[in-house]
Amino acid sequence: MAKNSKKVQPKSYENNKQFIGSKLNFEGREAYNLLRTNLMFATKRNDRNARVIGITSSIHGEGKSLTIINLAYSIAESGRKVILVECDLRLPTIRKKLGLAKTTGLSNLLAGINSEKATLHKDVLIKGFDVVQAGDIPPNPSELLGSKAFTNLIDNLAESYDVVLLDLPPICEVSDSLVVSKCTDGLIIVVRNDYTNASDLEYTLRQCDLVDAKVIGFVYNSAAAKSKKYKYGYVKKYKYGYAAASKKAKSQS
Repeated sequence: MAKNSKKVQPKSYENNKQFIGSKLNFEGREAYNLLRTNLMFATKRNDRNARVIGITSSIHGEGKSLTIINLAYSIAESGRKVILVECDLRLPTIRKKLGLAKTTGLSNLLAGINSEKATLHKDVLIKGFDVVQAGDIPPNPSELLGSKAFTNLIDNLAESYDVVLLDLPPICEVSDSLVVSKCTDGLIIVVRNDYTNASDLEYTLRQCDLVDAKVIGFVYNSAAAKSKKYKYGYVKKYKYGYAAASKKAKSQS
């Protein structure tokens, strides 16, 4: 039951690296530090060692991937061990944003093609920040993310890290984030100033409610601060390969 959302794509930045980690401006770094602190208070460890948090948005272009990268950086900077797992198996972007070598990833692990050690990027940008990229694009992303193998993988990672962050696709585009939500302790929804519309956000929250996904907060991205545009997030011309998935979902609804 995916919803089609036609949007004029935002202007891309020439070099997104200036919006990542230590290269982020002071205001941006402080914003992510505040997000990190709020996240620690908003969630608690249950039967797992780590907090497992999903980061998503209503539609593409809201800056969720840069948000999760900088949140992970801030968590690692505080001395905690964090792993970012890229769960957007349809059009992954984390590898290019971080400048990682192309390796096997989450899809390969779930398909039993490779081992966790072979797909793990350790100490990315800063010590204690590890990454599992999406890997090869599979024909059945929703099935892989809803599998027992995925649940087991997240549970295993939660034993070795303080925080597990899951980079999820936009909820208005495909159902993958809703499928994964059952494995999380909560979802954070990125909302971009002057870009996200009320109907898309309402649809997102309604879908989360239908599957009992716990929304623990929002990140208001590209907001104005002190009389100037305060853009610590990154929004790139971002074309997802979701058209076929949306059509398929509509035909099944």
